[in-house]
Amino acid sequence: MFGADIDHIIKIVLVTFVFSICIMPIMKKIAHHIGAIDIPRSTEQNRHIHKKPIPKLGGLGIFLAFIFGYMLFGQHSIKMNAILIGSFVIVLTGIIDDINDLRASRQLIGQLIAATIIVFYGGIVLTDLSAFGLSFHFGNLSKLVTILFIVGCINIINFTDGLDGLSGGVTSIFYLTTGIICFYQGRIGTLEITLTFIMLGATLGFLVHNFYPAKIFAGCCSQFMGFIIAVISLLGFKGTALTSLFVPILILGLPILDTLFAIIRRTLKGQPIFAADKQHFHHQLLGRFSQRTAVLIIYGINILFALTSIFYVLKDPTAAKTVYIILIIIVIWFVCFTSIITDKKPKLKNLKKKLKKEARKKK
Repeated sequence: MFGADIDHIIKIVLVTFVFSICIMPIMKKIAHHIGAIDIPRSTEQNRHIHKKPIPKLGGLGIFLAFIFGYMLFGQHSIKMNAILIGSFVIVLTGIIDDINDLRASRQLIGQLIAATIIVFYGGIVLTDLSAFGLSFHFGNLSKLVTILFIVGCINIINFTDGLDGLSGGVTSIFYLTTGIICFYQGRIGTLEITLTFIMLGATLGFLVHNFYPAKIFAGCCSQFMGFIIAVISLLGFKGTALTSLFVPILILGLPILDTLFAIIRRTLKGQPIFAADKQHFHHQLLGRFSQRTAVLIIYGINILFALTSIFYVLKDPTAAKTVYIILIIIVIWFVCFTSIITDKKPKLKNLKKKLKKEARKKK
């Protein structure tokens, strides 16, 4: 039985992976045909890192691979209907934005509609939150909290999509970690584990084309990845696979912190929360490392967060605390020595400038 379960999982991941790889070249051609191209611009604080136009429909390719995987391995249900309809709304909003930039407020409308479908039609609702022995019951606010949670996950992944291979790698780590937890708990055949491995294959296939140097971007359809992460988290929590909503929050620890820092940073500047800037976590690393190295470092930190969540589920407090302390040190270092919250220049950069000035004077 154990071997059959592993074979089934490998089959799901492999089929969706191959489909995703094969569909991406078609997405590139469609993107060029309809004008869904990311053209580097000097505006928006020069936050574009790529130097040449890149097609933006990779997220649509992931969605099509997801649909293909569902047709082969999914089971019909009201919840799945809600997920499919909500996904379609998110992807449609993303495609429109990729062709003709939408205001953040209009994108938010699409996100709210998709989240509302999940809650009121699918009946997927977050009723309480528990972690470290503490429990919070939302009562009449449950539906509102669930909608906000879904919208939050969508935008967390959307904010993360800043370097080649970044959003695809971060979400793949989430799917793999969630899949390991579900498998360990023997939840083979449940909706959450099926969606998890379908998305793992679809996202890894996209990553083949998106890792540095990227040949295609997810575009605003990257919101679909965040949407499915929210759905899987809610399903896993309700099915006790994730034991606590704290687990998926841990897995997404770095993107959540990056989003939190962005909100604080923009609030301090008096800017809108959705305003674009070039001070995200990945931008801070990019000032010190190559794009490929920066992405790999972020992968490593995300894996540490993922390990913490696994140890939490396995009830191994010693290992969880050890990794957690390492993560706290990393976060504190970033807050103190980079401009991730304030506009102060990193001390290391100042030191380099002083050394250069001294060298010039000697000459």
